[in-house]
Amino acid sequence: MKNIKDINNFCKSIKSDKLLEKILSNNLKKNINFFQYFNKDYNLNFEKFKKFRKFKTLVVVGMGGSVQGTKAINSFLQFKIKKDVIFLDNLDDFKINKIKKKLSQRKILFILISKSGNTLETLSISNLLSSRFLKKNNTIIISGKNNNPLNFFSKKKGIEFIKHNDSIGGRYSVLSEVGMFPSYLLGLKLNSFHKGKISLTKKNKLNLISMANDMANKFKNSKYRSLILLNYCPVLNEFLYWYQQLVAESLGKKGKGLLPVVSPAPRDHHSLLQLYLDGPKDKLFYIFSYKKEGKEKLKKNFFGNKFKNLNKKSINEIAYIQKDSLIDVFKRKKIPFRELRISAINEETLSELFSYFMLETFLIGSKMKINPFDQPAVEEVKKITLKKLNNRTKNYF
Repeated sequence: MKNIKDINNFCKSIKSDKLLEKILSNNLKKNINFFQYFNKDYNLNFEKFKKFRKFKTLVVVGMGGSVQGTKAINSFLQFKIKKDVIFLDNLDDFKINKIKKKLSQRKILFILISKSGNTLETLSISNLLSSRFLKKNNTIIISGKNNNPLNFFSKKKGIEFIKHNDSIGGRYSVLSEVGMFPSYLLGLKLNSFHKGKISLTKKNKLNLISMANDMANKFKNSKYRSLILLNYCPVLNEFLYWYQQLVAESLGKKGKGLLPVVSPAPRDHHSLLQLYLDGPKDKLFYIFSYKKEGKEKLKKNFFGNKFKNLNKKSINEIAYIQKDSLIDVFKRKKIPFRELRISAINEETLSELFSYFMLETFLIGSKMKINPFDQPAVEEVKKITLKKLNNRTKNYF
């Protein structure tokens, strides 16, 4: 990968797997699921919606994969974005009502996203907003083509509609219209996202297959219970929540799976590190880092000789030294870890991360002989919820 260095002590040697090689090669030829991203002709053009770029505030309404990718993009590239983005991605009555009071004070563009068009939370929030805020000239809906509630709502109100790619599931949809349309409105470079979709050189493919093969064995190993995502690059926090969903929903099946935990660092050195280092040896660690000189350095020492070594150090450098110190301890204690070190903060890097982990997750699922695209266990809760909602004779409060 151009902007990401993958350093790990999981595998003693990089070796391929013929079955995964064949699976990867066959699927990259298909024009379904997220594999179509890697087709050189897969590109998106939203120029017909250019007039909507005038809005300075965006409210994105959606759940899970419909919105988490955009949250990751907004967080990672915040230094490029000159607009205010508000995400409504939970049934948080306090937050929704607080935001509603602010919405009337400015011009807002609303983006409602749901592939099925019947996501309960998305419809509930949209219902609260509809009478006062959702109008023909300030709302866009991204949903499937079927006659679902959001589709019907767009026709009834004359609201602009963008068709959700039917073959791409929500948690894999970030590089489709779901994540790229908001990125277009935020003034980001869609061509750079396109370039960042991992170029599968021989070396990259070998590393990808080898890591997926090794991780599949660890997912199946009853010794391991958790996957700790230690993050020393704060702008990657929302990306890691995206990855958390990808791993949990794709690979948590048939009694298998690891619990992915986002752990901001070095903050969590002061809360969870004792457990990580001296607790049960049932955890794998992914370390995310970014090596860059900070612009502002500590210039004076106010705290005595013991801390004079802080002089002329940047915040970034101090955190990086803490990360390297932890790795030294991991090695000494033989705790399995993998470091993903990014070298640039831009659209291409983030696209590489999205692409790599979608491919790796798919290959891990293939090796474990589970379907990485469905989520059958979730449907039971949805059915019971709808049944309770339809029970009009019962008051739950």
